[in-house]
Amino acid sequence: MSKIAIVYWTGTGNTETMAGAVLEGALQAGANAALLTVDQFSAVQMDDYDAVAFGCPAMGAEELEESEFEPVFSDCVPKLSGKRIGLFGSYGWGDGQWMRDWEARCRAAGAVIVSDSVMANDAPGDSELDACRKLGAAL
Repeated sequence: MSKIAIVYWTGTGNTETMAGAVLEGALQAGANAALLTVDQFSAVQMDDYDAVAFGCPAMGAEELEESEFEPVFSDCVPKLSGKRIGLFGSYGWGDGQWMRDWEARCRAAGAVIVSDSVMANDAPGDSELDACRKLGAAL
């Protein structure tokens, strides 16, 4: 049984809703999964999990949330090599550049991205929530 962490930051609740769907998919696939806000997680915990899903909305000029999420994620980057991960988040403007940059950063660190990243424009709809469940199952 895989042990999975779903780590997220949310401002409006959209990314939190997506995180719940990732958790659902992981549990339905038989994983031992934990849903954690970013302030409940640190790089030290990366070794405790077989896979990690990270969720963060686009902020500012299409970037990760800077005050809480980015510092924790930056600390996790050295632990990404060979780690199975998934990425998800919502956005309200732009074209998803924050996700493409985030994926490239993870690949450069040696992460194994298990499925297409999931983006929702504002509140996630049924198709985005289904994609989140599939992401959780893939982890």
